[in-house]
Amino acid sequence: MKTDSKKTVIITGATSGIGLACARAFARDGYRVIVTGRSQSKLQPVVDELRQAGCDVMPLLFDVRDRAAAMAAVQGLPGQWQAIDVLVNNAGGALGLEPEYEGDFDDWDAMIDANIKGLLTMTRLVVPGMVARNRGHVINIGSVAGDAAYAGGNVYCATKAAVKALTDGLRIDVAHTAVRVTNIKPGLVETNFSVTRFHGDSARAEKVYDGIEPLTGDDIADVALYAANAPAHVQIAEVLVLATHQASVSVIHRQA
Repeated sequence: MKTDSKKTVIITGATSGIGLACARAFARDGYRVIVTGRSQSKLQPVVDELRQAGCDVMPLLFDVRDRAAAMAAVQGLPGQWQAIDVLVNNAGGALGLEPEYEGDFDDWDAMIDANIKGLLTMTRLVVPGMVARNRGHVINIGSVAGDAAYAGGNVYCATKAAVKALTDGLRIDVAHTAVRVTNIKPGLVETNFSVTRFHGDSARAEKVYDGIEPLTGDDIADVALYAANAPAHVQIAEVLVLATHQASVSVIHRQA
């Protein structure tokens, strides 16, 4: 168990984008930070950066889609790291933009396994301790895509709709405790999201953000930190965050 008053956050998918921005934001705010990632070569620079900034950091190398690996990593945390105050379920992503009837089976499995099952695995591993301690906060990174489908988004949109339902369901399940649950739903955020969606086609990915100033990972990390640091009696249940010229999942005004 922890012997000091410093809070501990665990952030999945912390090697880039929103996850990396959250790691930096929580570190600056004095949290003890557990960062997870699938690649040692990407995870180690994050660890080095945070340590150089004076942060207590613990790396966990595993893929959230691998339940056994996730269990071994979380259950193997040293004693002072086990009392997790904040869980940021960020790992996941989108793959492909084909019509549903032409979708790639492997892409579907990857999205469902990471965006839904990975989130469930981490929730199941971390939240029982929060309930037992009667404190804690789960922050799920959802998406505006969970509110409405868009062309080609089919399965990805379905996974983010599931994130909303799972977040709402968990909030109901822990209502008898002081554990808080938040769903953050970003719109267009310029990270490696689109590069991943298009399987490494960076030229195609860049066109997603043509004519509009998108959100950044830092913008979403600011929201996550605000929710985590709200007074104990305040639960930020859901936040929709859009770029100024994005009105909805599909209505975007682009400058010529």
